[in-house]
This record gives sequence, structure tokens and C-alpha cells, in this order.
Amino acid sequence: MDDQTAGAVCDRASQLLRAAERARHGGNTRRALALVVAAQGTAGDDAPLRARAELLRGTLLLGDGPAADAHQTLLLAAESLAPYDTEGTRQALAAAAEAAWAAGDLTGYLQTLDRSAERPAHPAAARPEDTGPDDGPSPWSAFRAGMRHVVLGDFARAAVELEPLLGAAARTREPDDLLGAGRAALVLGDIPAARRLLGRALAAAGARGVSWPAARILEYLAYAELRAGRHQQARAHAEEGLRAARRLGQRNVAAQHHALLALVFSLVGADSATEHHAKAALSVARPHGLVQVSTLAEWARARADLGHGRAEQAAVRLAPLLRPGPRRGHFGLWMLAVPCLVEATVLAGLDEDVTDMVDLYAGWAALGADPQAPAQLTRCRALTAARDEDCDALYQRALAEHEAADGQFEHARTLLSYGMWLRRRRRPLEARQRLRAALVGFERCGALLWEKRTRSELRAAGDSAAGDDAGALGRLTPQQLRVAELVASGATNREVATRLSLSPRTVDHHLRNVFSRLGVRSRVELALLMNGGAADRGGGSGAGDA
Repeated sequence: MDDQTAGAVCDRASQLLRAAERARHGGNTRRALALVVAAQGTAGDDAPLRARAELLRGTLLLGDGPAADAHQTLLLAAESLAPYDTEGTRQALAAAAEAAWAAGDLTGYLQTLDRSAERPAHPAAARPEDTGPDDGPSPWSAFRAGMRHVVLGDFARAAVELEPLLGAAARTREPDDLLGAGRAALVLGDIPAARRLLGRALAAAGARGVSWPAARILEYLAYAELRAGRHQQARAHAEEGLRAARRLGQRNVAAQHHALLALVFSLVGADSATEHHAKAALSVARPHGLVQVSTLAEWARARADLGHGRAEQAAVRLAPLLRPGPRRGHFGLWMLAVPCLVEATVLAGLDEDVTDMVDLYAGWAALGADPQAPAQLTRCRALTAARDEDCDALYQRALAEHEAADGQFEHARTLLSYGMWLRRRRRPLEARQRLRAALVGFERCGALLWEKRTRSELRAAGDSAAGDDAGALGRLTPQQLRVAELVASGATNREVATRLSLSPRTVDHHLRNVFSRLGVRSRVELALLMNGGAADRGGGSGAGDA
């Protein structure tokens, strides 16, 4: 092949790769993959071009394909790119690490981070990304070193390694660097910083008109909001992220958002919505080997069971995720669900000893990764304490520890658990005090299912005013109340309009005011509030649905 012919072949391969990129950004993953394969077949002996094609193929699989395949493809791309393209090598290794994390492959994750630290032997492949402008560590190398220590459980060393990344974030407007810094803050337990950095990353991506990273940024932002107990904000980010992932053909990322939405709905008692999102997440996670997504979806199901008082069912769901075995959950997540397993096992009265899990959680809490962990650990110790005096003291200590950490939902859960314990010890006055405080906490973070459970405990403790939400409903006008009652019974806006001799537009206006005054966001939440959870219609409908 002469030079002219070879040049034409390379031009054709480059055109195919550019077309594949356009298809990727247009959300047509299947076409993009076909174009990549065509480019690889056309590239001939052009090794750099073939390496670029392999990187694009791995990136496509990471968004919509088996995570293990994406991992191996991206490692191969990094190896092929090393002699020619240092930035491409970095991108390939960062994406390979992400794929190993999604697959729950701890060994593969660590090995990928170690490979990222190596300098290739080829003289043309000096790695400028390993140093910053002042010969210090770059954001990428800081993230790599810090995450290795996170996974190995040395959070003090991780904080030192990640500090350059967090410091550089104050001076950058690069979405990828801000996303990396936000993830670093998240794993270090600095949730306010994570929310701030991820919000900046989203704004930076929007300002640049870059749509591709938006779904991933929203994923971490939704998770940060969940960790902060800001469930409505988490829902808003996850719903937006789900739409973005669908537009971009990123089914793996969409599955992550489905799992996060399942966690949100597990707190409001919308069982059909929880199950819908959990099934949607698992329908992709299982064939694609997304262990992180599977763990979150099953945890959401268990939390819904626990919120409904189905403690034994929750324990049965959680035990395989948390105990050693082939079904154990994601290495970076399973420890977070230990307090749920302990509570479910104790409330169900199961013979299973969970003190070993409490001890494991104690070791993890001592690492300092989660500011709420010490209080949750003390709650677990209270639940498993043998003597009443120990239990009482431990609950009081847990509440004091909650005061030092931001996390309304977990604080309310400890108040509820303590109130239940006090009621069963026939101390109703103290029980009602704790349960009322728990109710306020659940109301503030929108955990409607847990509100209902707390009201039930209050009634059992002799609080006759706890059962009918009269205070909230008293804020409605008579016409708004009639509209709310009909909508809660399942009527559409048009049906309500016919029954009350109003126009559909007037009904819509009343319903929006109802939502605002009661602090609910959907017809499902309204039905739960008015009917005590009897109606469950799937979680999606808003005020304007007909």
C-alpha cells in the first residue's frame, strides 16, 4: 500500500471514529459501537488510531454493557495508547477503574489503580498528568493514591493524599476535576463539601454545553443528598439524571439512578414505585454485572420492608448482602447497610447473633469515613444490649452523638427506636417525648413511611392526637380538602372537576395549593398522608395529571 492509499485509509478510519463520537453523544450506543468496529477494521496498521478506537469502545461499554468487558477493554486501550497519548492513557485507566468499581471487583480496582501509577518505558510517553504545575501531584494522581487508601481502610492517609485534589478544585472549572473532587469529599464523609463541589461540576458542564458527564455528576449528587438525609433533593437529582442517561443511551448509569430512586421511594412508602425502580435497576445490573447497582436496589427493598414493620423480611433480604458469600454486596457499600440488618434482626426476634456484624461496623466507624456512623453504631449497641440500664444509657449517648453530625433521618430513626424501647418498658411519657421528636425529624426530611410508623407508635403510647394528621389538614380550605380527599381516593383531575362542578383548571389550581400547604410532591404522597398508606399508585404522578 502506497503512502497515498494509506493516508486515505486512515482518513476513512478517522471519519468513522468521529461519526461514532457523534452517535455516542446522540445516545445511539449500538450505532456508535458498529462504527467503532468499522473504524478498527479500516485502520489497518495505524496503531494510535486503533488504540483510540479501543478507548471509545471501552467507554461505550462502560455506559451500556457488561462492566467486566468494559474493564478489560479499557485496560487494553490504556496499554495500546501508552506509547502515543498520555492523556488518552489516563482517561482509559480512570474509566477502567470506574468499571471495576461498578462490577464490585476489588482486586481489579486496586490493580488498575496500581497500573495507573506506573510510568511507561517508552520515552515518548512521559506522564505530565502525574505532576501539577508546581511539580506536586496532579488531581488525577491524587485521586488515584487517595482512593487506594480508602479501599484499604486508611482514611487518615487517604485524606492526606486527596488534599491536593480538593485544594485544586477551588481553582478549576473543569467538570471532570470537580467531579473527582466531589467524589473524594463524598468518600471522606465531608457531605457538605461533596454537595458543593458536585453542584459546581454540574454547573460547569452546563456552561460548556457538555452533556455527556451530566448523568454521572447527577448520580453522585443524588447520592450525596441521600447521605445528607435530603431525600426530596436526592429524588429531583436522580430523576433528572435518569432522563439525561436515557437521552445519552447510558443504560448502566440509568440503572444507578433507578436504584437511587428506589432508595428514595422506600422512605415515603410508595411500594409500587420502590419496586418499579428496583426492578428497572436490576434488569440491567444483573446481565451487566453491576454489583454496586444491585446492592443499592436490594437495600432499597429491605428499607421499605423495615419501614413497613416487616422486620423479618428485611433481615432475610439483607443477610446475604452483608455476610461473606457469593451474594455479598459491593465492597464500598455493604457496610452502610449493617445498621438496617441489626435493627431488622432484633425487631424480628430472630435467633441469629448479629454482634459480629456490630463489631465489624465498629471497626469501620472508627475509620472516620461517615460522620453519622458513631451514632448509628451506638444505636446498634443499644439494640443488642442485654441489660435495660445499658440500653437506656446507650440510646442517650447515641442521641448526643447525633447532635455532632448532620443527618436528620438517622437521628429520627434513633429517636423512634428509643421511643419504641421506652414504650415496651412501660414508660409512656418518655416514649411519647422521643416519638414526637422523631415525627418532626421524619416530617422535615420527607420520610412519609417512617412518619406513618412513628404515628402508629405514638398512638400505641397513648397519644390520641397522633393518628389523623389533623394539624396538617387543618391548613386546607374546605374546597381544597374536598379536592384532596377525592384525589387521594384515586380520582383524576377531570373526575374531581365533574364531582365538584368545577373546571379542570380550577381543580389543578386547588391541587397545587394542597401540595404546597401539605409539603407533598405527588399524588402518591398525598394519598399516603390522607389514607395512611392505603393507596399506592406508583410514585410518578404530579398535580397536573389528568
